[in-house]
Amino acid sequence: MTQFDVASVRAQFPILQQEVNGHPLVYLDNAATTQKPESVIAAIANYYRYDNSNVHRGAHALSDRATEKFEGARAQVAQFINAPAKEQLLWTRGTTEGINVVAASWGRAHLKPGDRVLVSAMEHHSNIVPWQMVAEATGATVEPIAVSADGTIDIAAFTAQLDTRVKMVAIGHVSNALGSVNPVADIVALAHSVGACALIDAAQSIAHWPIDVQALDCDFLVFSGHKMFGPTGIGALYGKRELLEAMPPYQGGGEMIESVSFAGTVYNQLPYKFEAGTPNIAGAIGLAAAVDFLQSFDRAQADAHEQQLLKSAEQQLQALGGYPLVGTSANKVAVMSFTCDFAHPQDVGMILDQQGVAVRTGNHCAQPIMDQFGIPGTVRASFSLYNNEDDVAKLIAALTKAKMFLA
Repeated sequence: MTQFDVASVRAQFPILQQEVNGHPLVYLDNAATTQKPESVIAAIANYYRYDNSNVHRGAHALSDRATEKFEGARAQVAQFINAPAKEQLLWTRGTTEGINVVAASWGRAHLKPGDRVLVSAMEHHSNIVPWQMVAEATGATVEPIAVSADGTIDIAAFTAQLDTRVKMVAIGHVSNALGSVNPVADIVALAHSVGACALIDAAQSIAHWPIDVQALDCDFLVFSGHKMFGPTGIGALYGKRELLEAMPPYQGGGEMIESVSFAGTVYNQLPYKFEAGTPNIAGAIGLAAAVDFLQSFDRAQADAHEQQLLKSAEQQLQALGGYPLVGTSANKVAVMSFTCDFAHPQDVGMILDQQGVAVRTGNHCAQPIMDQFGIPGTVRASFSLYNNEDDVAKLIAALTKAKMFLA
């Protein structure tokens, strides 16, 4: 395998060619959002510059061009995750809305008192709170799947939890707070063994390796464009056709109807039944451009590059001392989460920012797992394919300076 050409990839990201607080930017907050390559920026700008129009309902050239690009983007993103048909890919504002659609539409139609929804203890709040809301309305319960001290799902405990009262297992493919990769194919199969549906939150995995919804056999999968080099405000929900067709609409309005009268309304076919109102057309086009970007290089090479950065960073951090790692699973994406023996994580983050190093601090919208570990939060450095060893060196240098100032 040839070496991943990080320099050529990095050159495609204009935002990285700047200084912050007098230092070259070292962007290590990729688990929160990734930066955008010039090709994605251009795709969005060109839509507004040349094709801006509403889709589906126009009778003119601009609307035809916008519709063609919008629906072409749907087909491209559906193919990207190997969905059986483009109609099974619904546009959303992102992962959070995708989970809310399933919880509100599928959940309210199917859950009843005594039913159980299982989510892991390390889920993002967006994969906990929507289920709690629908559980309160339906009488179901939301229960945590145990997570071990190293940040891995306790499969034995999960298996013991399963019975026919479990109707939904909602699980993150990758923990945003710890970087742990969960065995989602096994979890989906176990959920199906008791007749439960399975939803995968792929927000943190979609940028790192190919995802095949048919191979996973998941019932639903959600992700966000901005985590995979696309724009904010756009994401997708994949669902099995029979489930989507049986679900009631999430919102009412234009586009999601076939006919409307005061005697009653007939809803539109998939996917439009779930896409009320004018969609984020530019966002969908930008997301398709992000798919093009991801498919322009060897993704296995990119993943190996990121894993090397993680290994290097963790080794140097442990040699520095004073920054204990949180989440030590043997199977992780390039996320390094750690605490500080001598200061609050936020203080460390502020000193890093003064040196141009952008990281995330806090509980990362994963408060239950932080509570389990007995910590207020962590410093999280998350690497992407445009990061390099120089970024790692600058991170460690900045942490060395933080230790000198704060210890």
